[in-house]
Amino acid sequence: MELRAQLMRDVPHEERPRERMMAHGAEALSHSELLAILLRTGTSRESVVELASRLLHECGGLRNLVDFSLEQLMELHGVGPAKALQLKAGIELGRRIAASRFGDRPVIKRPQDAAELIMDELRYQSKEHFMCLFLNTKNQVVAKELLSVGTLNASLVHPREVFREAIKRSSASIICAHNHPSGDPTPSPEDITLTKRLSEVGDLIGIEVLDHLIIGDGKFVSLKEHGLL
Repeated sequence: MELRAQLMRDVPHEERPRERMMAHGAEALSHSELLAILLRTGTSRESVVELASRLLHECGGLRNLVDFSLEQLMELHGVGPAKALQLKAGIELGRRIAASRFGDRPVIKRPQDAAELIMDELRYQSKEHFMCLFLNTKNQVVAKELLSVGTLNASLVHPREVFREAIKRSSASIICAHNHPSGDPTPSPEDITLTKRLSEVGDLIGIEVLDHLIIGDGKFVSLKEHGLL
């Protein structure tokens, strides 16, 4: 006999995601339960929690789900245009909140400040993204710019692109950063060479390179702190 999927009405009231969130807060919910709240409804054969769990499995986890396009989401069984739009809207709101939580002009006092400002934007990228923070004389961030997107394991950037933008913004100093898609932020020999080259160019034109951060999955390495700048 074929087993019927457990529908949400069959789940005890206190075990449903919305009720659990009301009682215990969002932090108490699993990834699939939070995703279920965004999806709102399941299918004729799956509860919304079962649907959410299957989607996470098919996407390869929460990290990969972030990178799915609207079209890719709609190709998943049980996800139509409405659900796909709800998911993309939730992901985008999370990104915008992460980008705006420091105010208009955050002040960088330590590498952690800079890492927190860009971590959520870079940690899930499947290719290397090279980004710069442009600072004024008070170490306030006046601009943040993505300068290049590399391949799966290589970031392509030239000092002229970095300092062209720095001069355009009348920057007193800059902080460079790029991600390692592997999640391991250990600097490569190429990272160290690029950092020294950027620092030398910065010294020549009077714009200091304060740091170069390598972003991994929830962790980072400051080349300045490691004596590599």
